[in-house]
Amino acid sequence: MNETKDFARLISFYKEKGWTLSSAESMTAGAFGAALCSVPGASKVYLGGVISYAPSVKEKLLGVPSSLIEEKGVVSPEVALAMAKGARERLFSTYAVSVTGNAGPSAEPGEAPVGRVYLGFAGPTSSAFLELNLKGERNEIRAQAVEAMLQLLIQETL
Repeated sequence: MNETKDFARLISFYKEKGWTLSSAESMTAGAFGAALCSVPGASKVYLGGVISYAPSVKEKLLGVPSSLIEEKGVVSPEVALAMAKGARERLFSTYAVSVTGNAGPSAEPGEAPVGRVYLGFAGPTSSAFLELNLKGERNEIRAQAVEAMLQLLIQETL
C-alpha cells in the first residue's frame, strides 16, 4: 500500500464532496495529522486535531465522560468512539477519526497490552470502531496505527 497515494486519494475525494475531516489522537501524538498534511491540498479538507495524551484532555477538550474513562479505561472502543464523536462535534467536521492505545514499550498491570489499539470513526449518519493488536517496536506500532486510521476512513467514506 502506498500511504501517501492513499492520503492524496482521500483528500481529493473529500474536496470533491465538500467534506471536512478532523482527528483526535492519543498514542500517535499527531502523527496522523502530520502525515495527512504532508499532502498538498490537505488544508482544504483537514480542519485540525486534538492531541489528547492525558485523560483530562480527552474529557475537557473532546467531551469524553470521566465516568466512561473510569469504567472502561482510556484504551477501549468506547473511549475511541467518544473521542471521534467529540472531535467531529467540537471541530465542526463532516467526519472524524480517533486513536487510543498502548504503543509500549510496556504495560502496567491492569493496562491494555502493548500493541492494543482502538480506532474510532464518526460521521453524520454512522460511527464505528476498530480493534487492532499490532506487533513491533513503539514507533512501528504508532506508524501502523496511522496507516490503519487512513484505511478506516477509506473503508467508511470512499
